[in-house]
Amino acid sequence: MLREGAENGVVSGVGDVFVMMMHFPALGDYETDNHVVEYELDRRIGWEPAPRDPAPAAAAQIPIGTRLGHRWIFDLVPDGPDATIVTESYDCSRAPERTRVAMNDGKRWIKSMTKTLEPLEGVCKQG
Repeated sequence: MLREGAENGVVSGVGDVFVMMMHFPALGDYETDNHVVEYELDRRIGWEPAPRDPAPAAAAQIPIGTRLGHRWIFDLVPDGPDATIVTESYDCSRAPERTRVAMNDGKRWIKSMTKTLEPLEGVCKQG
Protein backbone atom coordinates (compact mmCIF):
# COMPACT_ATOMS: atom_id res chain seq x y z
CA MET A 1 0.00 0.00 0.00
CA LEU A 2 2.80 2.42 0.83
CA ARG A 3 4.25 4.14 -2.21
CA GLU A 4 7.28 6.40 -2.41
CA GLY A 5 7.77 8.89 0.38
CA ALA A 6 6.32 12.37 0.42
CA GLU A 7 8.23 15.52 1.27
CA ASN A 8 8.20 15.72 5.06
CA GLY A 9 10.20 17.34 7.81
CA VAL A 10 11.74 15.35 10.64
CA VAL A 11 9.21 14.01 13.12
CA SER A 12 10.16 15.24 16.57
CA GLY A 13 7.24 14.36 18.81
CA VAL A 14 3.57 13.79 19.51
CA GLY A 15 1.41 16.26 17.61
CA ASP A 16 3.55 16.30 14.46
CA VAL A 17 1.88 15.40 11.17
CA PHE A 18 3.53 13.70 8.19
CA VAL A 19 2.18 12.70 4.79
CA MET A 20 2.21 9.20 3.26
CA MET A 21 1.55 8.44 -0.38
CA MET A 22 -0.56 5.29 -0.55
CA HIS A 23 -2.27 2.91 -2.97
CA PHE A 24 -5.20 0.59 -2.34
CA PRO A 25 -6.90 -1.11 -5.31
CA ALA A 26 -10.40 -0.09 -4.22
CA LEU A 27 -9.33 3.56 -3.74
CA GLY A 28 -6.45 4.03 -6.18
CA ASP A 29 -3.57 6.39 -5.32
CA TYR A 30 -4.13 8.71 -2.39
CA GLU A 31 -2.37 10.54 0.45
CA THR A 32 -2.94 10.48 4.19
CA ASP A 33 -2.10 12.96 6.91
CA ASN A 34 -0.60 10.94 9.75
CA HIS A 35 -0.92 12.42 13.22
CA VAL A 36 1.84 11.30 15.59
CA VAL A 37 0.19 10.05 18.79
CA GLU A 38 3.08 8.09 20.33
CA TYR A 39 6.74 9.00 20.15
CA GLU A 40 9.96 8.00 21.86
CA LEU A 41 13.13 9.04 20.02
CA ASP A 42 14.83 6.06 18.35
CA ARG A 43 12.39 3.63 20.04
CA ARG A 44 8.77 4.13 18.99
CA ILE A 45 6.48 6.05 16.68
CA GLY A 46 2.73 5.64 16.46
CA TRP A 47 0.38 7.54 14.19
CA GLU A 48 -3.27 7.78 13.30
CA PRO A 49 -4.01 8.36 9.60
CA ALA A 50 -6.64 10.77 8.28
CA PRO A 51 -7.77 11.07 4.65
CA ARG A 52 -6.23 13.95 2.74
CA ASP A 53 -7.76 13.44 -0.73
CA PRO A 54 -11.47 13.99 -1.54
CA ALA A 55 -12.17 11.01 -3.86
CA PRO A 56 -10.74 8.22 -1.64
CA ALA A 57 -12.25 9.85 1.45
CA ALA A 58 -15.68 9.84 -0.19
CA ALA A 59 -15.26 6.24 -1.37
CA ALA A 60 -14.35 5.18 2.16
CA GLN A 61 -17.13 7.38 3.59
CA ILE A 62 -14.69 9.21 5.84
CA PRO A 63 -14.62 13.03 5.90
CA ILE A 64 -11.26 14.59 5.00
CA GLY A 65 -9.12 15.04 8.10
CA THR A 66 -11.10 12.59 10.25
CA ARG A 67 -9.11 10.16 12.35
CA LEU A 68 -10.96 6.96 13.16
CA GLY A 69 -8.75 5.94 16.07
CA HIS A 70 -6.87 3.20 14.30
CA ARG A 71 -3.17 3.39 14.93
CA TRP A 72 0.00 2.18 13.23
CA ILE A 73 3.08 1.71 15.42
CA PHE A 74 6.74 0.98 14.72
CA ASP A 75 8.75 -0.25 17.72
CA LEU A 76 12.55 -0.08 17.32
CA VAL A 77 14.94 -2.19 19.39
CA PRO A 78 18.73 -1.85 18.95
CA ASP A 79 20.41 -5.11 17.96
CA GLY A 80 24.12 -4.37 18.02
CA PRO A 81 26.00 -1.31 16.76
CA ASP A 82 24.55 -1.25 13.22
CA ALA A 83 21.22 -3.04 13.46
CA THR A 84 17.69 -2.44 14.69
CA ILE A 85 14.78 -4.84 15.04
CA VAL A 86 11.60 -3.20 13.76
CA THR A 87 8.17 -4.43 14.80
CA GLU A 88 5.12 -2.98 13.09
CA SER A 89 1.74 -3.11 14.87
CA TYR A 90 -1.77 -2.12 13.93
CA ASP A 91 -4.17 -1.24 16.74
CA CYS A 92 -7.82 -0.69 15.86
CA SER A 93 -9.17 -1.03 19.41
CA ARG A 94 -10.07 2.70 19.49
CA ALA A 95 -11.79 2.63 16.08
CA PRO A 96 -15.55 2.40 15.54
CA GLU A 97 -16.95 -1.12 15.35
CA ARG A 98 -17.60 -0.88 11.59
CA THR A 99 -13.92 -0.07 11.02
CA ARG A 100 -12.78 -2.95 13.23
CA VAL A 101 -15.09 -5.35 11.38
CA ALA A 102 -13.94 -4.07 7.96
CA MET A 103 -10.30 -4.58 8.98
CA ASN A 104 -11.01 -7.98 10.57
CA ASP A 105 -9.56 -6.54 13.79
CA GLY A 106 -6.32 -5.79 11.95
CA LYS A 107 -5.80 -9.20 10.37
CA ARG A 108 -6.58 -7.69 6.95
CA TRP A 109 -3.25 -5.81 7.00
CA ILE A 110 -0.83 -8.63 7.88
CA LYS A 111 0.24 -9.28 4.27
CA SER A 112 0.60 -5.54 3.52
CA MET A 113 2.57 -4.98 6.71
CA THR A 114 5.01 -7.73 5.77
CA LYS A 115 5.51 -6.18 2.34
CA THR A 116 6.14 -2.78 3.95
CA LEU A 117 8.84 -4.16 6.24
CA GLU A 118 10.65 -6.19 3.55
CA PRO A 119 12.27 -3.20 1.75
CA LEU A 120 12.92 -1.27 4.98
CA GLU A 121 16.50 -2.51 5.34
CA GLY A 122 17.46 -1.29 1.89
CA VAL A 123 15.81 2.10 2.39
CA CYS A 124 17.56 2.60 5.74
CA LYS A 125 20.98 1.68 4.34
CA GLN A 126 20.61 4.38 1.67
CA GLY A 127 20.26 7.10 4.31
